[in-house]
Amino acid sequence: MSMPMFSRRPLAALGVAGLAAAAFVQPAEAQTIDDVLSKKKLQVGILVDLPPFGVVNANNQYEGFDVDVSKLMAKYLGVDCELVAVTGPNRIPYLLTGKVDALVATFGITPERARQVQFCIPYSSIDIVLMAPKSRKITGPADLASLRVGVARASTQDTAIAAVAPPGTRIMRFDDDSTTAQALLSNQIDAIGVNTITARQLQEMNPSADYEYKFVLRHQPNGITLRRNQTELHQWVNTFIYFVKNNGELDAIHRKWLNAPLPELPVF
Repeated sequence: MSMPMFSRRPLAALGVAGLAAAAFVQPAEAQTIDDVLSKKKLQVGILVDLPPFGVVNANNQYEGFDVDVSKLMAKYLGVDCELVAVTGPNRIPYLLTGKVDALVATFGITPERARQVQFCIPYSSIDIVLMAPKSRKITGPADLASLRVGVARASTQDTAIAAVAPPGTRIMRFDDDSTTAQALLSNQIDAIGVNTITARQLQEMNPSADYEYKFVLRHQPNGITLRRNQTELHQWVNTFIYFVKNNGELDAIHRKWLNAPLPELPVF
């Protein structure tokens, strides 16, 4: 979205502070394919606290499903891939301020987020569930009243829980999935809104707690994410996803990291 043009004449109603604020919120310029090619690299924001999608390995390098997808995208563009670690809360600010060209960050596609960013067709999908110890009787959202439910701040599970939680539910927001998981393990919360990948890891970490899925909050197709004015790059990424879905490369990456074939993905 372009900023309004100001006259060169002094405006009494607009002080220096106002001008500074206007400059601060100005969105990044459109990122074209030629822009990426000219700088010879694609800067991609990824989550690094969500194995197997993104994690820091023993050699202090990033690896995972999203990492491999990012590198494959850069390969098809013929440029280097620069990976930038992001968190759930700062994903959109990093994109909008031009710190990254794109997000490949297990970012669930929602109409609310699409007010700020532009999603490409889905490249992966996970389910968001409510999980708690088997001993805790929870059959639906109504049973969350008076319970402490943990979520990662600004995540899909945050919005999903907020949409169904009855009055009296204590929604406790943490910085990321890892911190939220630790809160469950240490009994700071009674239940957790979480994706099924992290949920399985929690079950493996503490089998004695006998954690189980109580109900599905949301099916979450994930989209590679761009700024809203990156029209040309958006078309290219959609073509890339279509191509690697059909030639088997995306399925191979999914099998490598999730030990399962690529699920059916919706398109729009």
